[in-house]
Amino acid sequence: MKDDNALELLSEIARFEESVDMDKDYRIGWGWRQVRIWPATLSRLFKDGYLENVFRSNSHTGYRLSEVGKSLLSAENAPPQAHQEPKLAGADSLFGDIIGHDGVKELLRASLLAEKPVHVLLTGPPALAKTLFLWDIERAGGEKAIWLVGSATSKAGLWDLVAEREPGILLIDEIDKMNAADTAALLTMMEGGRLVRAKRGRELNLSNPIRVIAASNRCEKLSPELRSRFAIRQLFPYGRAEYLTVVKGVLVRCEGLSPELAGEIACRLDGLTQNVRDAIRVARLAPQLGVEKAIELLLEGGTK
Repeated sequence: MKDDNALELLSEIARFEESVDMDKDYRIGWGWRQVRIWPATLSRLFKDGYLENVFRSNSHTGYRLSEVGKSLLSAENAPPQAHQEPKLAGADSLFGDIIGHDGVKELLRASLLAEKPVHVLLTGPPALAKTLFLWDIERAGGEKAIWLVGSATSKAGLWDLVAEREPGILLIDEIDKMNAADTAALLTMMEGGRLVRAKRGRELNLSNPIRVIAASNRCEKLSPELRSRFAIRQLFPYGRAEYLTVVKGVLVRCEGLSPELAGEIACRLDGLTQNVRDAIRVARLAPQLGVEKAIELLLEGGTK
């Protein structure tokens, strides 16, 4: 028997039992005529453990709700649990390793600590600090922060992922590449924290709506409805000195390099690229190839 059908029938039975004195008037249980449910259906509910058989004779089979049935109804009717506010480790020092973008830092800190969600979209050309901001928030948010890439959200989809993990912060890189189904789910979550579980046809009401921090190279591809739900901030390219400082910080903090090696990679990439990801790729290949050879192979001899 399908869960939704069983719940509806058990709810009807519970309303009947609450309207009568079971100990006085139905000590040997009620029959199908009292609850207006066919005997074959009651028998299936009994086999599933939702009912218990109080009395049986040739003329009467008496039932009442079992503890299993009552527990199922109690869980279904329980008030939605309030989501815990995402606890940010070291909120004051958040983004301390990111150079510049002071206004963006201030906006993100405030939106993450605000009583009610303010969703933020970071946009701008590739190779800026958009992803660095998401990385820092993920680290500070811990288990309450989920990182997604819009082009490959998940096999199950955004609906099921959020229902299962119940995050407080949703971090989405490349949000402009998110598919239509996940975009529809995101619109619903951002508007009022309401999540519909499509598989079971029930609603999960989030009393503390999700905060969404997203990044995109271009926001023109996003629907007007989705753009309207975000505070949009554009990031601009780093200057030379800022790029060198950012690369050193990322390689030491995220890749575990020594300050000396991080500085060498940053200096050798100076003038070749402003993409922080290029520095990360060089750092990961350097143990096998050496810094100079890694840069030559990755950046085609510096002509990229």
